Amino acid sequence: MMSRNRNCAPAQHAGKAVKAVLAAILTLMFIAPMASAEKLALVGGRLIDGFGHAPIADSVILVNGERIEKTGTVATLPVPEGYRVISTEGMDVLPGLWESHAHLQLVGHADYPHWQAKYAARFADEIMPAAAEQLLLAGVTSVRDLGAPLEASKTLKRRSAAGEIATPRLFMSGPFLQAEVADWEKGYRWALKDVADARAKVRQLKDAGMDVVKLIDQDRMAEPVARAIVEEAHKLGLKVVGHSHKPDEIRVGLRIGVDNFEHTGLTSAPEFPEDIITLLRERTGKGRTGEGPLYWTPTVSGLWNFDQLVANPEKLDDPCWKRGLKPDTIADIARSIAEPGQLGYNALTPLRKPTLDRKIAQLRQSGVVFLVGTDSGIPMTFHCQSTWNEMDVLTRVMAMPAMEVIRAAVYWPAVLMGVEKDLGTLSAGKFADIIAVRGDVLTHMNVLSRVDLVVKGGIVYKQNGAALEASFPR
Repeated sequence: MMSRNRNCAPAQHAGKAVKAVLAAILTLMFIAPMASAEKLALVGGRLIDGFGHAPIADSVILVNGERIEKTGTVATLPVPEGYRVISTEGMDVLPGLWESHAHLQLVGHADYPHWQAKYAARFADEIMPAAAEQLLLAGVTSVRDLGAPLEASKTLKRRSAAGEIATPRLFMSGPFLQAEVADWEKGYRWALKDVADARAKVRQLKDAGMDVVKLIDQDRMAEPVARAIVEEAHKLGLKVVGHSHKPDEIRVGLRIGVDNFEHTGLTSAPEFPEDIITLLRERTGKGRTGEGPLYWTPTVSGLWNFDQLVANPEKLDDPCWKRGLKPDTIADIARSIAEPGQLGYNALTPLRKPTLDRKIAQLRQSGVVFLVGTDSGIPMTFHCQSTWNEMDVLTRVMAMPAMEVIRAAVYWPAVLMGVEKDLGTLSAGKFADIIAVRGDVLTHMNVLSRVDLVVKGGIVYKQNGAALEASFPR
């Protein structure tokens, strides 16, 4: 019997191998081929290139592979043979948007402890890929994800780089760094013990492939610990993003050299204290001869639009935020926001809204450079809706010039992240990250609520307002 079993083993293994090969072949037959870049000519639209100059009418953009080959006009740049022509007549053509403050591990659920307990195991394979795909279809071709578990963040970056999933370009922080962390938060927030621990954790983030450091509650840390975070990050080529909810977070952040403040906080205080505005002016006065611009991501649209959402919650029924999510996930989110006006998360929002225009005016007058970001993913702030809402509020309500807001959504984020040689403008040699929208975006920013064309790296993901499903790996 022993001898017979040995003689049969090679045949059994061979049979298994043949079955495995056949299974692999069948699998490949039914998987849609991964989309690839091609030669494209985008012809006819008004080009807003991101540099802030006058738009170019009747533009032509030639895309060869993943990069822009040439830009010009119908009169000056004929389309060579072999290029697939996409008409952008009647459209404004822009660089792909950046969402500079997203939370890909969140997709609108209102109960954070419940979400972390139930869905942490789904972040890498369901939640974060769905959030990224929703952003991409909304015209966001680059995203800064500010606060998520490290392993899930690494997995998302790996899968995106391998072409297993379609995402915007990912600039990720991994976990928040802060003084103290509640038990239910420990999956995506790291408490720091001392200076040595702060430096070690920043190195761990860098070694894991993270691109930016997220700092919160720096006013509650020993200042040498907070300073060590910034020093180590800068030594490793990482930018540091810091919360600005409290006056002392800003004061400490300015002393230690935070690169980019987030939110328009101070809760219901009517304005920023005068000493902070003075400090901001001193810092922004250094400009290119000092530390470079000081960046601020105000995240105002969720606060400004909250009462309108309560009065008309129809946007909560938009199917766009359900894309990529499982039915039980969708049902759980819907249950959590069934009474949008009763969420504890938004209890102070009615008191904060009247202060926003004054605080935005103060920040603009201080000389900070704005970035467009939204806290996308927090309760009822869906990835498919958030970025255009922020741009609309900044122009329509806060009276910022439309071109300034567009640059805050395309050019300045690329500069801050040190990738302006590849991203941020539509010009020869840059990555072909391009969106087009029907209508006049400089007059009506809200036309970005329906992006007609999305190209990232020369691959068309959306055309005529509809997702090209063949471009999305499944």
